[in-house]
Amino acid sequence: MMYLAHTAHWQFLGLIAGLLAWILLMAATGLNEWRLWRLDDVSVVTSGVAWVGIWRACFYSNAFPEAETCRRIGLSEPFAPAEVAAAQVLMPVAVICGLVGNVGAAAAMRLVYFSVEDRGNVRPAFVLAGAGYLLAGTVCLVPLAWNVRSVLINGSIEFPPEFHLPAAPAGQRVGSAVGVGVFASVLMLVSGLLFLCHRYARTAPKGAAELQAQDRQGRDNRAFHTEDVS
Repeated sequence: MMYLAHTAHWQFLGLIAGLLAWILLMAATGLNEWRLWRLDDVSVVTSGVAWVGIWRACFYSNAFPEAETCRRIGLSEPFAPAEVAAAQVLMPVAVICGLVGNVGAAAAMRLVYFSVEDRGNVRPAFVLAGAGYLLAGTVCLVPLAWNVRSVLINGSIEFPPEFHLPAAPAGQRVGSAVGVGVFASVLMLVSGLLFLCHRYARTAPKGAAELQAQDRQGRDNRAFHTEDVS
């Protein structure tokens, strides 16, 4: 078991990276700054910039008493484009897959470092962690890439009148949420590969087994001599 623990240090780093990626993935899912719209008409949107996310669209305006005006974008809204609707479904799925990966990774690390009897369960835990991380990273990339494409082609959204936003902006660019999501996705993929590429061994190799036997024999001899002296 000592040999098994000594071969899983990279996987322990993968667990830490997976936890960080999962937190960043949830942050990207909730952020509004997926697409930043530049508007020429500042009569209502006095900031000249609107933040279009997958759950809401927000802007600053002196015409409204709130510091920030937001309108919710529902999944069933007919004006929501396909890339936004897909992100509303796939990003929560990626979060759930990341959670599964974290649970599997934590269980795997517990078996590696603390378990003595359940060695047979180590490999399935590693596969579960790796599959969860890889699936989360892959699923996350789909809506991110789709929304980046919409920014590059300056895609429009037919907002209803209560949003006070035009159908097409003067220009738009990628928001910070996409960068956070891409970074989280890369970390997820790296963590998944670390767990799936682990070379699992139920027992230590011959050399390591002999060293462990010599070490145990040395401890027994020292204990025996200590008893004789006493």
